[in-house]
Amino acid sequence: MRLRHRIAGWLLPELKNLAYTSAGQGRRSQSWIAPATGPNQSLTGNMGTLINRSRAAIRNDPWAASGLEKLVANIVGTGIKPKSEAEDDAFRKQLQALFLDWTDESDADGQLDFYGQQSLAMRSVLEAGECFVRFRPRKPGDGFSVPLQLQLLESEFVPWDYNDDLKKGHKIRAGIEFNAIGQRVAYWMHRQHPSDYTTLDTADLRRVPADQVMHLYEPLRPGQLRGQPLLTQVMLRMFHLDKFDDATLLRQEIANLFTGFITKPAPETEKVDPLTGRPIVYDLQGVPMVAMEPGTMQELSPGEEITFNTPPGAASNYPDFIRQQLMAVAAGIGLPYEILSGDMKGVSDRALRVVLNEFRRRIQQIQHNLLVFQLCRPVWNRWLEMAVLSGVLPASDFHLNKARYKKVKWIPQGWAYIHPVQDVQSQNLAVRSGFKSRSEVVSEQGYDSEQMDDEIAADNRRADELNLQYDSDARVEANHEKTVKDEEPETDEQESPQ
Repeated sequence: MRLRHRIAGWLLPELKNLAYTSAGQGRRSQSWIAPATGPNQSLTGNMGTLINRSRAAIRNDPWAASGLEKLVANIVGTGIKPKSEAEDDAFRKQLQALFLDWTDESDADGQLDFYGQQSLAMRSVLEAGECFVRFRPRKPGDGFSVPLQLQLLESEFVPWDYNDDLKKGHKIRAGIEFNAIGQRVAYWMHRQHPSDYTTLDTADLRRVPADQVMHLYEPLRPGQLRGQPLLTQVMLRMFHLDKFDDATLLRQEIANLFTGFITKPAPETEKVDPLTGRPIVYDLQGVPMVAMEPGTMQELSPGEEITFNTPPGAASNYPDFIRQQLMAVAAGIGLPYEILSGDMKGVSDRALRVVLNEFRRRIQQIQHNLLVFQLCRPVWNRWLEMAVLSGVLPASDFHLNKARYKKVKWIPQGWAYIHPVQDVQSQNLAVRSGFKSRSEVVSEQGYDSEQMDDEIAADNRRADELNLQYDSDARVEANHEKTVKDEEPETDEQESPQ
């Protein structure tokens, strides 16, 4: 028994190493560096470098810029818009109209509307990993429909290397202050952008309560405090790919230079061109020049030879290599290769539908978990409270039934049909079969069902007043069927004798 235990003890370390080949320490894994770091140490220690390189890539690399723009366009589009679900019809319509007026006033910088701020915030999240949005209350006399505005701030406003221990169990980690039970209570912010040329004092930090700040980012690990730029996994690859592409372009430019070299015996004292009999022409560096024109057949003097350069061209597998690298880049940023590159070669409509469905599922995840939950809902709740407190919206029992008034559904811009006829027919069948409501179909297209009903009713009233009939009016067909049924003669149905 003792010998058996000793053998098992000797073999136990080896068995641990052999359980997972990726955990081995052999020759193949000697250069594999995998440090044991927490979710914040691994990120905040290099966050400045990651953000700066990400922004540099987006400024200079067309693939990085294109990928970011297409993700923002698909996530935000023309905006994720609210549809109030308050029970009172009159209050709901007044609420929707007031919010629409406020969207033009939401930007504290006065450059965008609320949906433009959504796009800018999403761009900042993808570019730097995160974005901060501050509530900026205004005075009632400032002339806003609701005395509230939003201010977007880049990641650098909250220093990721600021850590401290405070009184009463509070602590600051990555510029964020937590209380004794781990709740966010404040953000420590610069008054101005620390990397902007207008900044005079970058050490002056201001404590901003957490209920005045929205922190937009996508946590990738439990306990992660700050966001990670989108290009983190592919940044180095794109940098070297861009240099390789530039080198190939330069090589092609060199290959287009048609150059000839004439070798001849050492000239005597006279400096006369043996080809033309004229004096030799020299360039600025003192090198003799021989011009060549298309169709020239030049006879050389005895003892002279002409040699042409053979510059290297692009490799034959260059397109396949670039395609493979761009596929890796597209996978790293979560964008289909076909959308990133616009290359639809060899892609059928069925395969494209599968690709788009997977991509849209990821987009919907970002829309709900990031934009709607971290930005849209807090803005809606704060805006509604300010509207009621300022007396713009009449709601006497708001403080008793906040949840009933705050009910809202956020509707992203709808997806374009892949097969318009088939897609509309399938939606029609789903509604008629009871698998989906008509309001849900309208919401999937990015519209408000109540607004659409009001527009249809207005169209019908105008058509009736002008005595117009359209095939799109379902009432025409219904009235026609009723008229035909009324005009059919009644027949007595009697059983025939057996």
